[in-house]
Amino acid sequence: MDLRNQLGYSLRQLTYFVAIAETGTISAAAQRLHASQSAVSLAVNELERALGTQLCVRRKAHGVVLTPTGAEVLRQARTVLQHAEELQAVASGRGAELSGPLAIGCYLTLAPTVLPWLLAGFGDRHPGVRVDFAEGTQDTLQQRLLAGELDLAVLYDMEILPEIDSAALYTTRPHILLPADHPCAEQPEVSLRELASHPMVLLESPPSTQHTMKVCRAAGMAPTVRHRTTSFETARALVGRGLGYSVLVQRPSNERTYEGFRVVCKEIAEHVGEVAVLLAWPRHSRLSARAGAFIDYATDPAGSPAVACPR
Repeated sequence: MDLRNQLGYSLRQLTYFVAIAETGTISAAAQRLHASQSAVSLAVNELERALGTQLCVRRKAHGVVLTPTGAEVLRQARTVLQHAEELQAVASGRGAELSGPLAIGCYLTLAPTVLPWLLAGFGDRHPGVRVDFAEGTQDTLQQRLLAGELDLAVLYDMEILPEIDSAALYTTRPHILLPADHPCAEQPEVSLRELASHPMVLLESPPSTQHTMKVCRAAGMAPTVRHRTTSFETARALVGRGLGYSVLVQRPSNERTYEGFRVVCKEIAEHVGEVAVLLAWPRHSRLSARAGAFIDYATDPAGSPAVACPR
């Protein structure tokens, strides 16, 4: 059976189209594919003819821009090529040995304590899988999941889109970060209301920002925000210098800031709920064997981030 004659397009054409979409220009795609620019351009023209629609607009000064239909075809093309690669692995007797790329996203402040352990441990189990990662905000990572640019993403269980499915990795609780010489530093737990008049260092990285303010409101206090930063380590550094306190979720094992000042984590006296850390993927997409293996590894109670990462 000649599948190309039935479908009207080939895997080679899909491969060339994906390369153009990912690199942004025909010349860059040709370089990646070790093919001529004319061959790449011809393959995409043939694909557009077979599908009966324009997939991209070629502009000399601005490279290639996908049409709305092209963006959807790109997502589907990645899935088709992924399945074709898995079929080839089974046919060649490599079905039990995973290989190929896996793209993981991770929320910015989670990355330093979660990603290294996940990547190292998974790499030991599946050395043939090449894991690439990207850091970003919750919104950006979820959009990249739905666009097919990422296979999986590590996120907080906050503002998750309905099109996203997930599995819990572990749960943690917000805490108060204080300089070691703060008057409340020796207390086993600290009330947020005690800190109402103290300056706050706010980690401004949605949705963490909104969650922090929600925790404060639930405690019946309005924080006096003195400094705002998008950097987790900058927040710790400002606290270490005595410029305020902060409410954070991640708990690095190191009590020293980059400058060497000591900071301490204190439980919040008021009742605050736990926050789940999730491994997420597009709900209606068929996961690759590589993504499935990563989920199995990350959610294994015997070796999950809940065991390996300080919180």
